[in-house]
Amino acid sequence: MARLVVDADDLVLRLSWRERLLTRHREVRVALADVRDVWIEPDWWRALRGGSRGGVCRPGLCAGERAHPRGTDFVVVRAGETAVVVDLWPSASSAPYARLAVTAPEPDPELVRTVRERLGRERVRSV
Repeated sequence: MARLVVDADDLVLRLSWRERLLTRHREVRVALADVRDVWIEPDWWRALRGGSRGGVCRPGLCAGERAHPRGTDFVVVRAGETAVVVDLWPSASSAPYARLAVTAPEPDPELVRTVRERLGRERVRSV
């Protein structure tokens, strides 16, 4: 199962071996300075934007890149689970994507709080 972790000054989306096969990515790494906002989204489908551009998108699972007018998102979401959504600055040099989204049965609010504190924002947004 995909998971977000803070590694020094980077936010890393680590993928399971199955997700690596589906998305053709080992991990996605962005600088914490390139993170614009992070929040927990209870409705997993709200994390999705645009159409599939690589990977797989079938009922119950969407993993890979999604293209839309504002850029490209990288998602690994499963139906029925809560998503952690990370929006990135559009002009970020280390961020090849506009958004990262990953679902988990129990998303870690501590990770969201840690990232927000590093960004200088303390309140965790849960929509």
